[in-house]
Amino acid sequence: MDNSIAVVVPCYRVKARVLDLLARIGPEVARVYCIDDACPEGSGSHIEQNCRDPRVKVLRHAENQGVGGAVITGYREALKDGAGIVVKLDGDGQMDPALVAALVRPISAGQADYTKGNRFYSLENLQGMPGLRLFGNAVLSFMTKFSTGYWDVADPTNGFTAVHARVLKVLPLDKIARRWFFETDMMFRLNTLGAVVVDVPMQAAYSDERSNLSIPRVLPEFLVRHLVNYAKRIFYNYFLRGFSIASVELVLGVVLTVFGIAFSVAKWSLAESRGEFASAGTVMIGGLSIIIGFQLLLSFLNEDMRAQPHVTLQSRLP
Repeated sequence: MDNSIAVVVPCYRVKARVLDLLARIGPEVARVYCIDDACPEGSGSHIEQNCRDPRVKVLRHAENQGVGGAVITGYREALKDGAGIVVKLDGDGQMDPALVAALVRPISAGQADYTKGNRFYSLENLQGMPGLRLFGNAVLSFMTKFSTGYWDVADPTNGFTAVHARVLKVLPLDKIARRWFFETDMMFRLNTLGAVVVDVPMQAAYSDERSNLSIPRVLPEFLVRHLVNYAKRIFYNYFLRGFSIASVELVLGVVLTVFGIAFSVAKWSLAESRGEFASAGTVMIGGLSIIIGFQLLLSFLNEDMRAQPHVTLQSRLP
């Protein structure tokens, strides 16, 4: 394995723009894998017939597997060919291939295991982003911080990513979500392995293309998936693989908060049915339990924010 760069381009309804994208990929890239994800426009054949770049290889899916499935196919092919860093670049032209060098630089310098573009880094960069997409990304970003544990990372639906091949080899690719939840699920898996994730500032170009991702439609599904991943991450990191003061704070915080609410509601209902006022002692027990429990939960949240990986996984793997 060397430090060569491979680019994976999932192709679905990108026939009009993919050739221009491929033409702009710089010489720093050694191999390019275009995955025709059962594209109804025949993107794979279009590339083969019109692209003369010897670095480009077309892979095909008989059935559509979603963006995640296409990228994973490209990941496996890149690993088989011995790539050192694998970049994912969407075929719709929203990402500038000239930024590939900047995207992989923290990985090649040993500062990160996984990098991703961040369109939220500068407020000026947001002027061209559609309002609904901006709002949806902000909501998804907040949910992603909870479920993945990468509190400093934003723009979770940004598909401009790069990963070190050594880290990619230990990821459970068969378990990662195949469709729109792919990038977020990748980060969840990376956190459970202790990988360092770094944001790279970028701009996105929005023209007249229609995004295949409908944020209002996927928000309910994403919310459920985020809750599941959050529960898994907390169990893996704070109880299965390690136990710390944060684990104690979480358990006591949940117990005291639930007890305080249940106790207060029960005593209030009993007093209401009797036409009486709850005693000062009763109010104090319920109130103090809720306050202390909430403080412990906030303390756990603070510990979780500080627990982001800081030592790269690539440096710790054999």
